[in-house]
Amino acid sequence: MYKAERQRLFPTTLSTTQFVKLYILHLLIEKNYYGNRLKDEITRRLDDKWSPSYGMIYPLLNDLEKNGFIEGWWDEPNKRSIKRYRITDKGINHYKIIKLQSKEHIDNSLLLINNVLKDIYKE
Repeated sequence: MYKAERQRLFPTTLSTTQFVKLYILHLLIEKNYYGNRLKDEITRRLDDKWSPSYGMIYPLLNDLEKNGFIEGWWDEPNKRSIKRYRITDKGINHYKIIKLQSKEHIDNSLLLINNVLKDIYKE
């Protein structure tokens, strides 16, 4: 780390955006979702300890759709109230790649947390 660099977050090499993108694609492999439901499902699966913001979910969905990793459609096209998403074959292939790439980062984050628990909290 150089003098001018500051670390404000706990050290990990997997960004929150990368984590949420991985989770969105993971959930869309299971079934189709709409944005609010994706946010709620991620929160539920993380035992309500953390929740992605809408400001993260919707730009990610737009980016994933723009890149052909997911497809979106409106339940009621005239009202455009609820847009559902499904993963594409291209998205499944992309998911497999980022899943493999993210594993080491998640393992490293877990190691850091476990070391803190063992060292500071004697757990």
